[in-house]
Amino acid sequence: MGRALRADAERSVRLILEAAERVLAADPGATLEQIAEAAGVARTTVHRRFANRQALLEALTESAERQLAEAIEEARPDTAPPLVALHRVTANVLRVKGAWSFALGHPAAQACTTGAVWAGVNARCLELFGRAQREGLFHPEADLEWTRRVYYALIGEALNDARGRDPESLAALVADTLLHGVGQRPGAP
Repeated sequence: MGRALRADAERSVRLILEAAERVLAADPGATLEQIAEAAGVARTTVHRRFANRQALLEALTESAERQLAEAIEEARPDTAPPLVALHRVTANVLRVKGAWSFALGHPAAQACTTGAVWAGVNARCLELFGRAQREGLFHPEADLEWTRRVYYALIGEALNDARGRDPESLAALVADTLLHGVGQRPGAP
């Protein structure tokens, strides 16, 4: 019985967080009551799980950041060949950031973060880029911190792509642009 209740509580929290993402992405000033309605739960359920709006924002941000970190690790950035890892990481990040745009990007949600996850994401990115550089994918003199910033900007632009491309196609575009730029390739017609 207690086990089923726990599963039910977890399901309620998941529904509330998913609804909070949708509702707050559309209206950052939305109330807990509006979030409860979108989640299909009673307002008292939201208040029982989250003491206040700030607690909900913190849980929302923590959940999205955890999913982002897991998505990066699922791409096997330490063991997959660098080009494969770059594509997988990019596609996974696009999926998670696309699904959790409020929690991972809105200033109100970002005020809830400790920065530890972002520091970890940045470190993992630089580790992958360092390996890519050592294995010849990146130019030996490339500034990896600058490359990371350009990569993040490309991901941001891919997330704003209004042409409805899927994360795999966008990941290929991001990786190609990062690796080859937009200039004429030597030997290309």
